[in-house]
This record gives sequence, C-alpha cells and structure tokens, in this order.
Amino acid sequence: MEPPALPADPVPTQDEKNLGLIMHVLSLVGFSLLGPLIVWLVKKHESAYINLQGRELLNFQLSLLIYSIACIPLCFILIGIPLLIVLALAAVVLTIIGLVKATEGRIYRFPLTIRML
Repeated sequence: MEPPALPADPVPTQDEKNLGLIMHVLSLVGFSLLGPLIVWLVKKHESAYINLQGRELLNFQLSLLIYSIACIPLCFILIGIPLLIVLALAAVVLTIIGLVKATEGRIYRFPLTIRML
C-alpha cells in the first residue's frame, strides 16, 4: 500500500530552502528532534514549504524514536542490537537523502514513517 501523496510541492524561496537544509543538518548533528522542532514551530505559519518539510522530518525522527524504544527490549535476546545498528544507518542515509532533496526545494517522503503530525 502506497502512502498518501503530499499536496503539490510549494515553490520555495532560497531562504526556505536554507531553512529546510538547516532542519536536516540539525537532525544529523545531534539535535534530531529539538532542532527541527524549533525551526518548524517558528516558521510553519509563514511558509507552506517549511510546514511540509518540518512535518515530514519530525514524523521521521519520532518514528525512529519509537522504533529504537521498541528495539531496546529485543537487545536481551540479541536481535535488538543489529536492529539498532540498521536503524542508525537508515537514519543517517535517509536524512542525507532528505537534505539533498531540501537543497533542491523538494519535499522528501521518508519511508516507513508513522504520520503523526
């Protein structure tokens, strides 16, 4: 089953692209939820692009958090350790893909993301 399509991508200005880029970079350097959340909360009413970009990124980061918490009990039977490694690698690779799409002014739909926002 394919996820529901996003509305047509809004055409972002260079400043909006930069903010999208900043949100992704913040999530890569250790501020996975807090950095993008602050940018999104401040700018979501001013820009449809930032609103969509921030929602996607925050949904992805929250999904990763939920998946990581679910893996912790599985560490006792040793399957959780490789799952956490795969999650960490997926987080980095998919965030970099989202970062590249943000520099192009496009919204990236992260796979396996629970849509909460």
